[in-house]
Amino acid sequence: MQAIILAAGMGKRLGQLTRDNTKCMVEVGGVRLVERVLRILDKKGLSRIIMVVGYQYENLMAFVNELDISTPIEFIINDVYDKTNNIFSLALAKEQLGCEDTLLLESDLIFEESVIDLLLEDERDTLVLVDKFENWMDGTCVVVDEEDNILDFIPGKLLKYSEKEQYYKTANIYKLSADFSRNVYVPFLEAYARVMGNNEYYETVIKLILTLDKNTMKAKRLHGEQWYEIDDVQDLDIAELLFLKDDVERYHTLTSRYGGYWRFPHLKDYCYLVNPYFPTERMMNEMTSNFDVLVRQYPSGMRVNSLLAAKSFSVSEEHIVIGNGAAELIKELLAELEGTVGVISPTFEEYPHRCNGGYVVYDSREHDFSYDVDSLCSYFTEHPVSSMVLINPDNPSGHYLDKKEIRKLLDWCKSNGTALILDESFLDFADDTSASMLSERMMKKYPKLYLVKSISKSYGVPGLRLGILASYDEKMIAVLKKKVAIWNINSLGEFFMQILDKYKADYKQSLVWLREERALFYQELCKIKGLKVYPSAANYFMCELTNGKRSEALAAELLKDNILIKDLSGKIDNGKQYIRIAIRDREDNEKLQRALAKRL
Repeated sequence: MQAIILAAGMGKRLGQLTRDNTKCMVEVGGVRLVERVLRILDKKGLSRIIMVVGYQYENLMAFVNELDISTPIEFIINDVYDKTNNIFSLALAKEQLGCEDTLLLESDLIFEESVIDLLLEDERDTLVLVDKFENWMDGTCVVVDEEDNILDFIPGKLLKYSEKEQYYKTANIYKLSADFSRNVYVPFLEAYARVMGNNEYYETVIKLILTLDKNTMKAKRLHGEQWYEIDDVQDLDIAELLFLKDDVERYHTLTSRYGGYWRFPHLKDYCYLVNPYFPTERMMNEMTSNFDVLVRQYPSGMRVNSLLAAKSFSVSEEHIVIGNGAAELIKELLAELEGTVGVISPTFEEYPHRCNGGYVVYDSREHDFSYDVDSLCSYFTEHPVSSMVLINPDNPSGHYLDKKEIRKLLDWCKSNGTALILDESFLDFADDTSASMLSERMMKKYPKLYLVKSISKSYGVPGLRLGILASYDEKMIAVLKKKVAIWNINSLGEFFMQILDKYKADYKQSLVWLREERALFYQELCKIKGLKVYPSAANYFMCELTNGKRSEALAAELLKDNILIKDLSGKIDNGKQYIRIAIRDREDNEKLQRALAKRL
């Protein structure tokens, strides 16, 4: 068995990284791609490794020759790399292809060693390595039947994304028997190049062969083994994360992205806090059916979208502003409010981070994250503030104050001339939602009340970035409307708000399911040794690790199971170890229960 690596291309999409080197010289985790693959192949007892090189080949050959690889390495130079495609590079190695069985791979790949073992251990002699198509993938795909026959070979430009569920992506790694190469592939390759020229791709020849006889090559499916194809800097960024050796560093690197986890399709996100039961499939279908026109047209301006928000939450247009997520409105509100702000710690950090006049902290850690209004009023009487922030239920603890307590706090604030920023982003999840102050009557009675609500969280649409801020302070609302961009929400978000009323019954049912699941999930989590679970009125649980396990180590270990949780220990900073986990549906929650029980 030999290996042939195609490494002649320029890698233009990597910009400055390939100005003086071919792209297989790009580093991932401090190791160049070519070194990583050569060290893997060097363990496999191959007779030789053949590299077809072109762009900046002197640098590449010099580097490879210094690696102390025990397997003999031969080079073939493609000196017209800039005028040809990989069909020509492979044709340069056609004599070598027919000599013995071959592992054929491209040089812009990074993969686990087990990926190569899968091919070598399979008794079938001619295989293409494939993986289930995911959103991040690009390039040639195949359709595979139950017997691993390749029914179709589809170039990337001809993919039908409506049919993506049936696609497998070629990993650009093949095992070719000498007989297949000598008697089938090379003759077809030569004939095709004569007709079509050298600016084509070798996969096209494989497609032609399989059209005539599907039994000449089989698909070898991957089942979770890591690999990635690096074409641009974004690919490189993701590959850096996937192939980090240190588990804790990988966890912190992933969470520092603050989202975009759709790029990691196998990942189960228990970190971000969204409704798992809404929107419904029907609502998503309505959104999808209007996708084309929504993407191609501008959204309405603030006045129209304020009307939508006013309709949805039964308040006056003059008393509500819609935002690109609640975070946009929090930032602008705190920039306008003067004086110090009182916050309860630990909390959603966006509030203290945006306080221009400084902030005063009520430390709930001293009372095991529990507090009542009397305690808050007493503390902020001794430490006066101009404004106070209350998240109800609180984040990250899930602590909840009922309607009576909230009214008491509002009366205290009114009598002391203190503005209250009341964040009800998670209130819909509480068993009793009567604590909501989001009404014209309550806002009129307390004109220095500023109500914040993240639609993204409770309605399960974080990708749309929607939030509202409501208050009877018309002057403040008008100022906020002027400060944000005129098109601060996009057409998808606007359309969601427009159709929301039709799905209010579905939304209420989703909250019922969430509360039922929360109760069951709490009972099951409490059975896990080494885990203290705090009761929660929200859609998440804060938990203390009581068996000596470090929270970041646990989070890193769970990431190996494609489970992402929130490490809270740095945020709480009291010498103990804490995590926060979102409530998902039953199947996902059971998966997390099993993983926690195994790791604790």
